Amino acid sequence: MAEKSAKAFIQPAPSGKEELGKIEVAPEVIEVIAGIATNEVEGVASTRGNFASGVAERFGKKVHSKGVKATISEDGEILIDVYCSIKYGNSIPKVAKDIQTAIRQAIYNMTSIETSEVNIHITAIQFETNAEEEISL
Repeated sequence: MAEKSAKAFIQPAPSGKEELGKIEVAPEVIEVIAGIATNEVEGVASTRGNFASGVAERFGKKVHSKGVKATISEDGEILIDVYCSIKYGNSIPKVAKDIQTAIRQAIYNMTSIETSEVNIHITAIQFETNAEEEISL
């Protein structure tokens, strides 16, 4: 959490409306939106987290932003990196493209913020296991 930027994403004022103030969206909010959108894509097995998210999940807390990192560039552009594993048998380029589309749409629909980059990092392929194989191991 220390590596997170203190910057917030500034939401544009609605067109034709008098500006009443600015709306700031924390990077954690963008990460949660992207994480939920990623996990809803067909073919995604899971997202990769760190030690802290793994401990939190062991205690029953659902970590929606696991495997997602949102940063703001020097130019004010939003960059999103997603680290996930894909279920065996799915087309990696298709699933990655579907993740990018889902994230861009979800963030825009919820915040009216455009993302400049959505980078997908496939870290593993998850094979299906039978219950019988799990027992014998």
